[in-house]
Amino acid sequence: MKQTLNGTLIRTVFVAALGGSLLGFDTAVIAGSTQGLTRVFNLSPAELGFTVSAALWGTVLGAMAAGWLGRALGGRTSLLILAACYLVSALGCALSTSWTWLLIFRFVGGLGMGGSSVIAPVYIAEIAPAAWRGRLVGAFQINIIGGILLAYLSNYVIGSFALGNIEWRWQLGVAAAPAALFLWMLVGIPQSPRWLIAQNRLMEADQVLGELGSPQPQTERETIRASLQADVGPSSDRLFQWRYRRPILLALVLAMFNQLIGINAVLYYLNDIFQMAGFDRASQNAQAVAVGATMLIATLIALSLIDRFGRRTLLLVGSVGLAVCLAAIATIFRIQQYQQTLLVFVVGYVAFFAFSQGAVVWVYLSEIFPDRVRAQGQSLGSSTHWVMNAIVSAAFPVIATQSQSGPFFVFLVMVILQFLVVWMFFPETSGVRLEDIQRRLGTSDPADSAVVVQGAREAQ
Repeated sequence: MKQTLNGTLIRTVFVAALGGSLLGFDTAVIAGSTQGLTRVFNLSPAELGFTVSAALWGTVLGAMAAGWLGRALGGRTSLLILAACYLVSALGCALSTSWTWLLIFRFVGGLGMGGSSVIAPVYIAEIAPAAWRGRLVGAFQINIIGGILLAYLSNYVIGSFALGNIEWRWQLGVAAAPAALFLWMLVGIPQSPRWLIAQNRLMEADQVLGELGSPQPQTERETIRASLQADVGPSSDRLFQWRYRRPILLALVLAMFNQLIGINAVLYYLNDIFQMAGFDRASQNAQAVAVGATMLIATLIALSLIDRFGRRTLLLVGSVGLAVCLAAIATIFRIQQYQQTLLVFVVGYVAFFAFSQGAVVWVYLSEIFPDRVRAQGQSLGSSTHWVMNAIVSAAFPVIATQSQSGPFFVFLVMVILQFLVVWMFFPETSGVRLEDIQRRLGTSDPADSAVVVQGAREAQ
């Protein structure tokens, strides 16, 4: 008997996915504040880059610590701590009396962002029925994009009040409201049954499994126990060894290109980019909303096509579209003409990213590593993603000060390199069993292969 979706499960997934909304909001809201912060704190381009990247370095630490936090405290308790980080960060940024305090509270917010980017999807995956797992975990990604759109919309509304030198306080501080709501709603959701079983709290696990709609809680509990016991042995394998070289290289390259093509730098400095093209403040905020809406729509389209056309195909098609848009943006800033068309190409750039890299990266990372090192592999990819994000975001205003077109030509070169690397080295994983992916990449354990062959013979 298959588990069906019930009200408790839907509500629990909804609450956990709100962590994605806060992640997206806190990631993008800085775009409306960069000019105000530069003016109030008299920031140089390098200092502005450090201000933006301060949260991202917190994100790196949060993502690295998330695995330990989740194992020690469970998904729900970990999310409560991370929600508190969001709340403290929003209030602290709004009330900061100096640039130093602003950096500190931005860093605290980054801890929440990095931690929730790991904990929330894992928590959802652990409570979701197998038949619905992909779509329910995908709700987290959709919430991230929705949070980005909400941040741009919030900046637009707050900007319409002409608050002057305190505008940035409201833009950064308004996140306290959804953070407080997230914190309050988390109290009402259960702990992960998988974590409860790992802690030998079996009666509680049975109760939670029943509440989430499991038709046979005790049977499912024993299945999970067997899986956890199996993980103690070979699943403790080390990631960094020779036979895992191909998935490691694929993960590193994919995560690096995800940021080297410039997406988060564009999202963080969106208002500054439109300002460089001569648009006024109101136009900057309105155009940012259009960009966020486009990103959400493109993400929904990509998630509906990713299994039909494949990960590699989406990456290649997206690279071509990204290259065309980046070439146009760089040319506009180089020749200082046709600025009125900038929005079209920025929207196209964001749409092609969401359609390709944005939709593929996390799915691909979850497929190319064997079970025994999958968590370690995902952590490697995630950490690489956030480190490169911090570096590129810190460098963008410095390079743009020297040459407005410079960053976009760099991003263009990276997109071309990405196309070539994906075309020559990336295997297609869509529609391929995880065991077959391991064999193609040469990561299968000989003992595992023997078990698979034996199982196939017994089934005949």
